[in-house]
Amino acid sequence: MLGRGPKSGTGSKAKERLQFILVHDRINLPPEQLEAMKQEILQVISKYVSVDAKNVDIALQNRERSPAIVAEIPFTKPVEGPDPD
Repeated sequence: MLGRGPKSGTGSKAKERLQFILVHDRINLPPEQLEAMKQEILQVISKYVSVDAKNVDIALQNRERSPAIVAEIPFTKPVEGPDPD
């Protein structure tokens, strides 16, 4: 009845930031390399589908005690290639 709703306050945001920092430290990947990796992932996916670049979210997360790259990449349609003749 009086249960708590989804966490959306500053405490949960601080926890997310701390988790990001911990995962980032664990994999020892400089921010420049992380950004380059994100861009390269988007370039590869963009070869096959039209990507909604404004709504892309690629982040590091800690999953079952192992770091993971989690990507939300909305796309609109397949990229049209050359006619197979």
